[in-house]
Amino acid sequence: MTWLIIGLILFHGLHSLRMIAPKWRDAKYAQMGENKWKGLYSLASLIALVVLIYGYSVARPDADIVYVRPDWGPTLAVLLMLPAFILMTFNMRSSRLKFITHHPFLLAIILWSLAHLFANGDTASVLLFGSFIIWASLNFVSVRKRTAALPPVKPILQDGLAIFGGIVLWAVFLFGLHEWLFGVAPIMVG
Repeated sequence: MTWLIIGLILFHGLHSLRMIAPKWRDAKYAQMGENKWKGLYSLASLIALVVLIYGYSVARPDADIVYVRPDWGPTLAVLLMLPAFILMTFNMRSSRLKFITHHPFLLAIILWSLAHLFANGDTASVLLFGSFIIWASLNFVSVRKRTAALPPVKPILQDGLAIFGGIVLWAVFLFGLHEWLFGVAPIMVG
């Protein structure tokens, strides 16, 4: 569980700089320049993500059960992941939903976390997905306070592309990629 907690602290701390230390972050960004900042930030993010994934993978097999997931939990998780993938792809496009929400990716993280809490009741999962719900919710409020919404560009086309892209990603994860990456099939056949 130690590696999971270290990974969570690194990942959430790094991705909370704009919330908890905006002046420090802006000063470092100005001092380093955009390319150096983005390069170091990306490297640190990758390291934090690797530690987080490793920590979860070693903590989960021996994790205590906090609650027994409901029988319908995995089914609800699969259903919640569809809007999560759609919201994630809306973040990549100038669209009406991005205009309204400011940051649909954070909403996608909240749904992703919630979905996985319905499907998993062990300590490692509660720590991982519960912390992401809290972090994404706080970050969403912070983003809404500090940014103005940009007007949508070609909203009908962009909205359609985002919805289509989200459905395709959801299907790819549902029918093989999730099991290949994480060793768990979201739906059991047979």
